[in-house]
Amino acid sequence: MKTLEQEYAGMIYSQVEKFGKRYPAEDSPERKSYGSMAHKLPILVLSAGLVQALAFVESRGKEQHKVLLEHLAKVTVDATVDVFLAQSREAALLDYIYLTRKTLLALKWYKRFAQSVLKIEPGEEEG
Repeated sequence: MKTLEQEYAGMIYSQVEKFGKRYPAEDSPERKSYGSMAHKLPILVLSAGLVQALAFVESRGKEQHKVLLEHLAKVTVDATVDVFLAQSREAALLDYIYLTRKTLLALKWYKRFAQSVLKIEPGEEEG
């Protein structure tokens, strides 16, 4: 039996690795955009709250940010971005707290794999 952390690590590694293969150049703007947001999003969630952070990322309109949201939605709620966003907006308090914790747990792995797989360091700005 795997822990939630182990499940997330495996799923997220696969997603990030596949994304990296799609954009093989280490200095590609797509990698930087995805990786940069993977580093920033946990801080946004902690400072602004889950709903506001997700709405901010969605409003940016960048393709790689949308991909990160799709990945995050698949891992945390096994659904589409629209369902994930709706759940974050409409959840009762305890469900919202649980969803926030699950999201932060997942984002920890996106951040780690942005560094190790995509080679994007914290503070590296998007291209």
